Amino acid sequence: MSRPALIVIDLQNDYFPGGAFALANTEATLAQVEAAMAAARARGVPVVHVQHVADPAAGLSPFFNAGTEGVQIHPRVLAAAPDAPVVIKHFADSFERTTLKATLDGLGVDELMVCGMMTQNCVTHTAISKQAEAYAKVTVLSDASTTVSEMLHAIALHALSTRVRLATVAEALA
Repeated sequence: MSRPALIVIDLQNDYFPGGAFALANTEATLAQVEAAMAAARARGVPVVHVQHVADPAAGLSPFFNAGTEGVQIHPRVLAAAPDAPVVIKHFADSFERTTLKATLDGLGVDELMVCGMMTQNCVTHTAISKQAEAYAKVTVLSDASTTVSEMLHAIALHALSTRVRLATVAEALA
């Protein structure tokens, strides 16, 4: 029997209006991420938050600096899954030098559902990570992800479609 997990990547304040690098379509994406988390939790599917924190050794970053309001996970996301583990990352790939694999192993996960911010970057790098190949199925939730423009989001999803399954929240968590 399969055991999926929902990986919620970088739903952080800096990506929302008023943040240091606001993305397109954030309100609709946030609503879909909330729906995905609610559906996952109702089905006993674990949720894992991934939080990007700029590496202080690399100097001040344009966003996601430790100790700022912008680096914090959006309060509605935390409220939707307050007990979910939080994995801190410093790279686009959520597996790269993080505890994500160990966290997923501890949860007995063998499938991934990935959603979040920067479709062409962090979502893509995580979904097609070398470490993601160990999972029986990887699905990117197309309506629970966004980036700087609708066009770039569509291009990234098209590129992903040859490597992973694309599904809406309703399709993936039906």
